[in-house]
Amino acid sequence: MSQKVAVLGTGKIGEALLSGMIRAGWAPTDLLVTARRPERARELQERHGVTAVTNQEAAKTADTLILTVKPQDMGTLLDELAAHVPAGRLIISGAAGIPTAFFEERLAQGTPVVRVMTNTPALVDEAMSVISAGSHATAEHLAHAEEIFGAVGKTLRVPESQQDACTALSGSGPAYFFYLVEAMTDAGILLGLPRDKAHDLIVQSAIGAAVMLRDSGEHPVKLRENVTSPAGTTINAIRELENHGVRAALIAALEAARDRSRELASGNS
Repeated sequence: MSQKVAVLGTGKIGEALLSGMIRAGWAPTDLLVTARRPERARELQERHGVTAVTNQEAAKTADTLILTVKPQDMGTLLDELAAHVPAGRLIISGAAGIPTAFFEERLAQGTPVVRVMTNTPALVDEAMSVISAGSHATAEHLAHAEEIFGAVGKTLRVPESQQDACTALSGSGPAYFFYLVEAMTDAGILLGLPRDKAHDLIVQSAIGAAVMLRDSGEHPVKLRENVTSPAGTTINAIRELENHGVRAALIAALEAARDRSRELASGNS
């Protein structure tokens, strides 16, 4: 943790990562941040005790650079950094859809690159961060990335060829659950419940179900069957979900998200 780590383009996810690292034991003096707006840089510096620098200063002084700018801004950032990043500097990319080769082609030969897809639950230390190595990244580089992103949740190593699928499942995943909660809340209102009570019922049910999935070791089919009694209310609801093709719609939606991730990787905006 004595190594210097810089977060470039520090937005909400970048700040959540920064905050989690400090809680996990990183010294604020070892953390650098960059931001597009000077007032944002000052805000981060005052709030977390970190050092605000320029992108070029970060490239020259940090041992690890975490790039959290939007995918469409990544090429411009790399053009700015290329002349200042030594070949041994670890680059961690959090940009959806951009392969490690994109970075390797624009930086010094041999630069280690690790690709990470995290998600918004990083804001509450419950992220799912999926980690893949570029062609020059070692096991040590992957372990360092896991140490950093482990500060805000769980990590999982996958081959880079699986990153688009992981983006569809977990990168975009929280939005699907929010969408489902929104729909169930509307249903609760239709059934006669006040919005706040419907919301509380659904959110706590979601939390309980998630903990059971995580901790019980049971297959989700088994957990569902435990709730589904013969000729009961649950089986009638599930029949309607099947009749309306909800399962097929979810599969199609995830395929669409994966395909869009591939389009982004190929440079299609």
